[in-house]
Amino acid sequence: MHKALIKTTLLLLGFALSVAPARASEWQFDGVSRIVAIADVHGAYDAMVEAMQSAEVVDADLSWVAGDAHLVIVGDLLDRGPDSRPAMDLLMQLEGEAEAAGGRVHVLIGNHEAMNLMGDMRYVSAWEYAAFADEEQPEERERWFAAYAQQRAPADQAPEALATVFRQKFPAGYFAHRRAFSSEGKYGEWLLSKPAIVVINRTAFVHGGLSPMVEQIGLQGVNGRLIGEMGDYVRHVERLYMAGVLLPTDNFHDHPAILARHMPGLDTSVDVLQSIEAVKKLNGSSLNALDGPLWYRGNVVCSELIEDDKLAGALEAIGADRVVIGHTPTPGRQVLERLDGKIIQIDTGMLNNYYGGSANALVIDADGVSAVNQDGTINAAKRRPRSVGTRPQGRLSSSQIESLLAGGEVVARRETESGEDIVTVSDGAATLEAVFDKRKGRGFYPEVAAYRLDTLINLEMVPVAVVREIDGDEGSLRFRPKNFIDELQRQEERSGGAAWCDLEEQWNAMFVFDALIYNEGRTGEDILYSLDFWQLMLVGHDSAFRARKGVPNRLQSVPYEAGEAWKDAAAELSKETLSDALGDVLDEKRVKALAARAEALATSD
Repeated sequence: MHKALIKTTLLLLGFALSVAPARASEWQFDGVSRIVAIADVHGAYDAMVEAMQSAEVVDADLSWVAGDAHLVIVGDLLDRGPDSRPAMDLLMQLEGEAEAAGGRVHVLIGNHEAMNLMGDMRYVSAWEYAAFADEEQPEERERWFAAYAQQRAPADQAPEALATVFRQKFPAGYFAHRRAFSSEGKYGEWLLSKPAIVVINRTAFVHGGLSPMVEQIGLQGVNGRLIGEMGDYVRHVERLYMAGVLLPTDNFHDHPAILARHMPGLDTSVDVLQSIEAVKKLNGSSLNALDGPLWYRGNVVCSELIEDDKLAGALEAIGADRVVIGHTPTPGRQVLERLDGKIIQIDTGMLNNYYGGSANALVIDADGVSAVNQDGTINAAKRRPRSVGTRPQGRLSSSQIESLLAGGEVVARRETESGEDIVTVSDGAATLEAVFDKRKGRGFYPEVAAYRLDTLINLEMVPVAVVREIDGDEGSLRFRPKNFIDELQRQEERSGGAAWCDLEEQWNAMFVFDALIYNEGRTGEDILYSLDFWQLMLVGHDSAFRARKGVPNRLQSVPYEAGEAWKDAAAELSKETLSDALGDVLDEKRVKALAARAEALATSD
């Protein structure tokens, strides 16, 4: 074999199985004067640079000027955009410059870094491969094409067609890219030394979020064990490349099936057999789970009443008071906060042609918390808007929907097969559908009462509803989201397993809410799911708000639990508070009974 090709292949196939991830001393810092955090660059190098310049991290020459400040890149430098390589090169340069000035650069592992390292190449753009094309040798492509043709191609595929498919699936630069992200490659070795979480001045930074998994295993478990498993996976796969068991063209998600079909020969070494078993096992590492720190979205999409207690445990376990996350682009593409600032979201979609946002740098210093946009404007973090159901025109707020329901022109009306009275309202700029329910009794509008109570306790499960007169009939007009199914359909399809917020946790919140409002009649048709990320939506409250104590009979045998967040929220529901908020949609007896049930919930064991 040609000497240059031997060297290239060994670089791609290096597999020293003892490289350690970042040291524990590099995970926690105190006394830092200024922190700047940026998330989800996705190859938008120019936007990243502009944000860093606006936040006074680098100057016009891209040299570090932030002194002893710490810069945190909250994962996902890679994929989708064109310039992830120069972004990595700049950060590698700044690491040394920052440390010389008494500062630090922390690059955290995001799900896209993990995907590139472990062989999930679904989101690598053609531009990213092209950045490595000059470093790819013809012999390198020929070697892997021959292996692909022999081991992976359909037996009846013509050679010319196979060559075309190969070029399309693995364009110029693909194999040099894989080599650069190998365990001994420039970028692979660098990334494998990085943690998934750092805590600075008791603020945690993580790509996806802090789930109960983080509470269970702590910083050592995440940055030590899970990141270590990722490194082991990369090196075991490289050993299997060398043995011809796996190919660089194989996708991460296909590794288990390929290995399950593989029949080791009598001459297969013990090391190769060990790597086969290791890859099978490590392919299911918790690092790649939906509730792992790289993928978890519960901090963003779960009701605050669900998430508050879980987050409290995770924060305590890692010695933090709040968390800064990326991963999920924010509504309005601006820096947002939840849970009284305990969660700060900073993925503002800086890859504009894909996410429609811009780059923002979060700054934490003696003056507090601010967001510096790439254009130099400075804003405070805003509270994440309440959002229940897929919105028309994408981003209508709850208050905008309220106004549209209350004052929009009725432009159409129809009845569904199930008997729902569907009203279409428009203000000329936005149009939406709503369900009209005639008044159930004097001063009783259960859908509106449920919605307003939801807003008081931050449940975020009841769609917007207002009191409205339609064609001489007074009743409630409830927003009817798009793209949903009900519980009966979900059970029939056996779907919902990929919910961003665990369905059982959402059901538990529903049971607590139904106990609070004494709802005797919830059915599968009253339990809706938004299909974008399986958010639970509660409708059909005609049998709720009874003037009774205790809980409905249907809930007495249902196991559910009200956590501290629920109790704290219920403690705020005094009779006076409820009268002010609900007095025009519930009569006095119903309000009094609701207040009594809230007090019982707040003081429950």
